[in-house]
Amino acid sequence: MKLVEPIIAFQSELQQIRRDLHAHPELCYEEVRTSDAVAAKLTEWGIPVVRGLGLTGVVGIIKNGSSNRAIGLRADMDALPMQEVNTFAHASRHPGKMHACGHDGHTAMLLGAAYHLARQRDFDGTVYLVFQPAEEGGAGARRMIEDGLFERFPMDAIYGMHNWPGYAAGTMNVCTGPMMGSSNEFHVTVKGKGAHAAQPHNGIDPVMIAVQIAQAWQTIITRNKSPLDTAVLSITQIHAGSATNVIPDTAQLVGTVRTFSTSVLDMIERRMQVLAEGIAAGFEAELDFTFKRNYPPLINHAAETAFAVDVMKEVVGEDRVNAHVEPTMGAEDFAFFLQQKPGCYIFIGNGEGDHRTGGHGLGPCVLHNGSYDFNDNLLPIGASFWVRLVERALPLR
Repeated sequence: MKLVEPIIAFQSELQQIRRDLHAHPELCYEEVRTSDAVAAKLTEWGIPVVRGLGLTGVVGIIKNGSSNRAIGLRADMDALPMQEVNTFAHASRHPGKMHACGHDGHTAMLLGAAYHLARQRDFDGTVYLVFQPAEEGGAGARRMIEDGLFERFPMDAIYGMHNWPGYAAGTMNVCTGPMMGSSNEFHVTVKGKGAHAAQPHNGIDPVMIAVQIAQAWQTIITRNKSPLDTAVLSITQIHAGSATNVIPDTAQLVGTVRTFSTSVLDMIERRMQVLAEGIAAGFEAELDFTFKRNYPPLINHAAETAFAVDVMKEVVGEDRVNAHVEPTMGAEDFAFFLQQKPGCYIFIGNGEGDHRTGGHGLGPCVLHNGSYDFNDNLLPIGASFWVRLVERALPLR
């Protein structure tokens, strides 16, 4: 690896920052202490700060030279509403809140890059450091865009990075095109007619109708969608009834749809509604159909991805770069940024959990798990990648 030497020397402070953030997790749009800490560090290093985009977002601005070129680097800041089971010294001090996705590490890595870029300034142009709130379901990226992120901070491209357990620590992984799926949810209520279970002919059974709908929906994936397109339709909840001898009035189906393209999503949503309403009507029942689109698919731009891959190879070595990683149906609201600007989102390997010392939970070190912890060995790697990306994207003339 060819890491930035001053950042290596700064690793212990970055670790302190990361672990302090981990010990004080804040949920989406509640990142007051976190954004205060970020803004304080940037200000300490002489970096101008703008606050308030996306409610609790922070944007740092580092300018050098005379070029009008600019790029954005993004880190998410929010934690998850879940209980941490680790007991080491930097475990969460707030019950029911935990940095179980590594946003504490993402923030610390970008702060490490900010520290070096502010001191060395070996680039010509502007770097916008985007510390984003509310990635975990709050669509903080969209909120920052709506608050004028790209108008107030015009940038040519934007880049993001997420740690990924299971990939060897310090490896860098990416692919061109769709890399993460869209996130969408549906809530359907079948309105039948309740009756005694011994006299089903006197009612309209919403449970059986819900079962018919659930089965029919799977034909969308196997018979309406092209086998070459990727999509997942998962019914994750069915709620109905409260007694063994009562046919209920209603039944609910809840779940999620994931796709890599909006056109496939359009087709799935349309077919789900047509089938559900048609089946309900056939049984003389009524139906409420709600389909909510949360995050769009994350689609990496070709030129920016190729550029990022070159920088990855420079930093960690060609043998530690996978430029054709398998996409995931997990969702990420960085997708909103990539709808507006060219850019690329990458995964940095977090390892298998061997970095955890005493006091970690007995569960696996995977995302959204109570035993997870970010690998602090990644801090100088991720920060070095950001620095080299800036230096390559905004070279001194």
